[in-house]
Amino acid sequence: MKNTKIEAVDLFCGIGGLTYGLRKAGIDVLAGLDNDVTCSYSYEKNNDAKFILADVADFDFEKIKRLYSKNSIKVLVGCAPCQPFSSHTFKTRNKRKDERWNLIKYFIKAIETIKPDIISMENVRGITKTDVFKTFVEEIEKMDYDIKYDVVYCPDYGIPQNRSRLVFLASKIGKIEMPEITHTRNKYVTVAKTIKKLPKIGSGQICPKDDVHRSKNLSALNLERIRNSKPKGTWKDWDKKLLPPCYKRESGKTYTSVYGRMSWDNVSPTITTQFYNYGSGRFGHPEQDRGLSIREGALLQTFPKSYDFGQYISLSRIGTQIGNAVPPRLGFVIGKAINKHVENCYEK
Repeated sequence: MKNTKIEAVDLFCGIGGLTYGLRKAGIDVLAGLDNDVTCSYSYEKNNDAKFILADVADFDFEKIKRLYSKNSIKVLVGCAPCQPFSSHTFKTRNKRKDERWNLIKYFIKAIETIKPDIISMENVRGITKTDVFKTFVEEIEKMDYDIKYDVVYCPDYGIPQNRSRLVFLASKIGKIEMPEITHTRNKYVTVAKTIKKLPKIGSGQICPKDDVHRSKNLSALNLERIRNSKPKGTWKDWDKKLLPPCYKRESGKTYTSVYGRMSWDNVSPTITTQFYNYGSGRFGHPEQDRGLSIREGALLQTFPKSYDFGQYISLSRIGTQIGNAVPPRLGFVIGKAINKHVENCYEK
């Protein structure tokens, strides 16, 4: 069965990180579905795919089923919003009151309706400890899919950030395998390789040649803090007068990565939805006295420099979209694994 056509639909698509990576791997992504209208511009502008504005809770998945070609290999992918499953949220919130836990159930409903040949889900590693994930796996097994899942370390796949993610794969057409590691530890992509050549900007400035390369303005106190910070160091390097009240208490002494500088020769910390806020983690630039710019966060998430995020959305909104996205490079390696799986099953 030569030249098998592989088609995908991306649930919870956001601005299209996963879609972009799959397309780079040669998979035809037909559409992405999300309930955030502010993602529609970036998704459609950068991907040859339709953005479907809808809430999975009341969406008719038969509409997606009809998008696929008759004889294609049907792939359904998605990354349900991960905040309910993050380590911080898991400890501090009552999960029964967080409706986002139900999003995994709607993913199951979509699978039951669409009956895809291949499924891929990406999420935070903490989800593996939850009953909702165990139920998800059990329901997929009942539908006779071969399943593989593991927590992968993103630098092993060329993603320059200290990020671990669950990758789940399932197939009806044969035995499926996890993506093969592409980078050894001594070949990890570093912060320097990713962002060092960008033009210098100051706190609160916008690069004249790239309006996405802009940083949030720092207060006078935070400017003094970052000037006293060293790569790989902590706030313990500061004069005591610069310490926030919480770090003067015993309970605050374990949070050593907050207000830190990144290091050129390491991978970055996990890019979160607050990466542009200097005080939200080790998001200080390695040399310049400012936090990460939006462009730098996007590059560390492996979005190409050509990716168009739009001009009329706030810095905080674009930052949130980038932080919520699946790194396109991870989408690419997942896409390559799907391609290899299909070749092994059909093209011998």
